[in-house]
Amino acid sequence: MYWTLELASYLEDAPWPAAKDELIDFAIRTGAPLEVVENLQAIEDEGEIYESIEDIWPDYPTKEDFFFNEDEY
Repeated sequence: MYWTLELASYLEDAPWPAAKDELIDFAIRTGAPLEVVENLQAIEDEGEIYESIEDIWPDYPTKEDFFFNEDEY
């Protein structure tokens, strides 16, 4: 399973919290690339409910990861 920012961005509007099958269905319905669907299918399913993309990809960058200070501009 290999995630990139571009691939993960297809799940930003997913109906969180969601189960693995719901995420796969969402990805297919919204026309996400095959890599997104394959990554979701590769998740070991233990009936978990995922609260956000961070539950699937712990290294997903958040706004805090970018050191952009709006006050400077």
